[in-house]
Amino acid sequence: MERPSWWSEPLWGGPPTSRPPPRGGGGPYAATVDDHLREGKLTIGIKFDQPGLGFRDTDGSYQGYDVKIAEYVAGKLGVRPEGITFKEAPTAQRETMIMNGDVDFIVATYSITDERKKKVDFAGPYFVAGQALLVKKENTDITGVESLTGNKKLCSVEGSTPAQYVKDNYAKDVQLVEVDTYSRCIDALRSGSVDAVTTDDIILAGFAGQASGELKLVGDTFTTEKYGIGLKKGDQETRAKINDAIEEMIADGSWKRAFEETIGPLRDSTLTPPAVDRY
Repeated sequence: MERPSWWSEPLWGGPPTSRPPPRGGGGPYAATVDDHLREGKLTIGIKFDQPGLGFRDTDGSYQGYDVKIAEYVAGKLGVRPEGITFKEAPTAQRETMIMNGDVDFIVATYSITDERKKKVDFAGPYFVAGQALLVKKENTDITGVESLTGNKKLCSVEGSTPAQYVKDNYAKDVQLVEVDTYSRCIDALRSGSVDAVTTDDIILAGFAGQASGELKLVGDTFTTEKYGIGLKKGDQETRAKINDAIEEMIADGSWKRAFEETIGPLRDSTLTPPAVDRY
């Protein structure tokens, strides 16, 4: 009888044992990241609609800083690029995707927060960003967070830390418009349906670069957002391996090169590597 690909023989002899099939196979057991690494495969969640960070091109290829981070980490875990399956990870679905085992880990501008750490673990951070504002180039009313008055319409993504920050601090001053992706916020800004878009400066810089001078970032950043790689809670072995990979990427210069090749200068700020948190 032909055995399935996930069947394994015990090292000590005796009757054969079996591992459950990869995700989606059902049964009482779930395949682990280690199971997938033994197969030379990983499923990694990224954004598909964030230029410069996580973007699926028309030819089906994937581009961006998060993609390069994911590929480097996967390589250090022993998985070649052809063994990676990228899966779209919408902001509001990230914790669920990790907990359900739909992905091995997520690299998708994923801010580390205490609330999220109740459900998932994080390796990293691999980048520190800050919340900012994006407006049309001709806009002179909005110059920074202090000018968010007069019931202006401000767009962000449902379930994101920037949206929650606006709710907590500016609910009386602006109309928060929440949608499912930042690309929809950008469409609303360009059409005039909203006055500004808010999320992290690195994300907004990518969209501004794609808009050929039509949009601009304004004001200073007003939060600190530590981007981590989200993975299943309690998987300390994988978390330690990913942290090692991030530190190696910073040390060998690949981290800086990846940023320069995908994002480029970020509002003339100094690119400072973050310290990995070994909690």
